[in-house]
Amino acid sequence: MKGTDRKRRRVLQSAGIAAAVGMVGMKSAFAAKEVRIGYVSPQTGPLAAFGEADKWVIAGLQEKFKTGVTIGGKTLPIKLIVKDSQSTPNRAGEVANDLILKDNVDLILVSSTPETANPVSDACELNEVPCISTVVPWQPWFFGRGGKPDKGFKWTYHMFWGLEDVIANYTNGWKSLQTDRKVGGLFPNDGDGNAWGDKERGFPKPLAEQGFSLTDPGRYQNMNQDFSAQIAAFKRDRVDIVTGVMIPPDAKTFLTQARQQGFRPRVITLGKALLFPAAIDALGELGDGLTTEVWWSPWHPFKSSITGVDAKGLCAAYEEQTRKQWTQPIGFSHALFEVALDALSRAKSPDRTAIRDAVAATGLNTIVGPVKWGGQGPFRNVSKTPLVLGQWVKGKKYKYELTIVDAKASPAIPTNGQLKLIG
Repeated sequence: MKGTDRKRRRVLQSAGIAAAVGMVGMKSAFAAKEVRIGYVSPQTGPLAAFGEADKWVIAGLQEKFKTGVTIGGKTLPIKLIVKDSQSTPNRAGEVANDLILKDNVDLILVSSTPETANPVSDACELNEVPCISTVVPWQPWFFGRGGKPDKGFKWTYHMFWGLEDVIANYTNGWKSLQTDRKVGGLFPNDGDGNAWGDKERGFPKPLAEQGFSLTDPGRYQNMNQDFSAQIAAFKRDRVDIVTGVMIPPDAKTFLTQARQQGFRPRVITLGKALLFPAAIDALGELGDGLTTEVWWSPWHPFKSSITGVDAKGLCAAYEEQTRKQWTQPIGFSHALFEVALDALSRAKSPDRTAIRDAVAATGLNTIVGPVKWGGQGPFRNVSKTPLVLGQWVKGKKYKYELTIVDAKASPAIPTNGQLKLIG
């Protein structure tokens, strides 16, 4: 009922977290004095590179937040409440419940890896709060939360690519090179690793269908200090392509130990760990020639629906103002707010149900590409975004620069380099 508080007993089971019994305040559409948006991302911990640009993106949108948003003919100010998941599912669940039960937010935005996005999305689904998530392949977000294709979710909506896209990009690149097609997999025991290594939904089945052999030594724990067993298995099977989805500290450990133990594959294509300039810089000469997926770059031909700036302009502004190299999460952090503000402007009232309905009806061209639920993805809660393949090479402005080397899966995005084997 509008204008009243409802008592709800909610038990949130995500990564072993139990949500406290609480009062979820339901603001009246007529009594609302402001719109409250919660934002959650990993700003500290081993996944902090995903949230590195968040403060900069948010600072750039402050004027828009001050202007507010017009809902049902009434202009309301926007209050943004930012929370750090600290790179752990437990903390992500805690801050989500704080946003819902204490801060009484109207909408939650969440970004980066299943360890942050899934607990937050679960809390929103259980407590009937609209949520928009991103920077997680849709399979670990959807199936990892127990999603049913025929039902989907009522309150949570996701925008990102899927494992089928990353597999297509990786294999498109590998097939253009002369290798023995012997692949070694590095899949951790986490949401991403279990999805990427899944025999049906992950890499094993399509690799076999395309003539690649896969050596999968099994799941390892994040922050692993010894990859000797994996390296020995790869050397035994004469692996010349290494792939997987690793956090940056683990990638550095593996690559360093591989070099020390005389294992030198000709292709190394890793998800997650090789996305960020800082992670590549930390690798030194080991970073040269590494390949990874590219979800967003200065060359993506898209513009912001808020500011009109294009991807190239946004990256240039970031580099000028921060004195840092552009990084992929900039685009998706910005796009989350694009989608949120667009949905709020179309909502019939500040009521959570009305906001949820407006989110579901989104059809918006953003700086990461078109976002549309119900037709642009496998299920009504998923809107897919484009993906290409990139390679780190010695640069002109920075020590190493990311180039687009294969865009067969998303031909609208131009390439500016040619994929090469690691020297």
